Amino acid sequence: MVTKTVAIYVFFDDILKSMDYKEPINRKTTDAEIATVILIAARYFGGNIETCLSFVRSTGLMPSILGKSRFNRRMHKIGELLAELFLYLGQAIKELNISQTYCIDSFPVCVCQNIRIPRCRIVKGEEYRGYSASKRTYFYGFKVHVIITSDGIPVEYTFTTGKTHDLDGMKQLPLNLPKGSEMLADSAYTDYTTEEMMMDEGIRLLAARKSNSKQPHNPCTEYLISIGRKRIETAFSDIAKYMPKNIHAVTENGFLIKLIAFIWAYTFEKIYEL
Repeated sequence: MVTKTVAIYVFFDDILKSMDYKEPINRKTTDAEIATVILIAARYFGGNIETCLSFVRSTGLMPSILGKSRFNRRMHKIGELLAELFLYLGQAIKELNISQTYCIDSFPVCVCQNIRIPRCRIVKGEEYRGYSASKRTYFYGFKVHVIITSDGIPVEYTFTTGKTHDLDGMKQLPLNLPKGSEMLADSAYTDYTTEEMMMDEGIRLLAARKSNSKQPHNPCTEYLISIGRKRIETAFSDIAKYMPKNIHAVTENGFLIKLIAFIWAYTFEKIYEL
């Protein structure tokens, strides 16, 4: 755990230096240290920031790390930075993805149990009430839309309200994939107009067809799509392993930052395996 903590800190420190990122000179705790603690908390402590702060102090890795209250304020300030760094990393992974095959899908994340919806303070509104077809259940929270490589490494993601359709969520993604790429998806992403538009951009969207489709795929393509869907479902299961049963957060931004951290933690583990 100590070795990985050092490795993650070095990664963040180097990537921020390469971006010519500037911080106030009077800071004792850098943004690289803040980001490292957030990821270590997501990877080993179920997102519990206080426990992770105790860990980095007791091991001497960051003896002058901020207290819980000041750390939370700094954490909220670097939420956009974490998202930007992920896009930076994702672009590098795309350049190394020789197969140029990607998979896209979404998974739900509950803010609270359905029975507690009237008392939920993090988010409010019917737009957060969604339905998970795979689990055949309703949920209240967010959808996480993710694009992964053929090796199961996330390269792009976005968050939408639970009621948002998968196709609308895909349109919020940058979709900055290399020309000639193939993106596998389930039948929820079937839209012939969108497929034609993406083909003009050099990206081939292969969505699974329903039995009554007017433009069916050949059996070989359908088999490849089914393999891709299993791969991304496995990735979602692995990401869910890092998440606690209830993600503790007081604000919507804090909740989303922790979601970003769980995706980061899974991505680092996949890269470490390679």
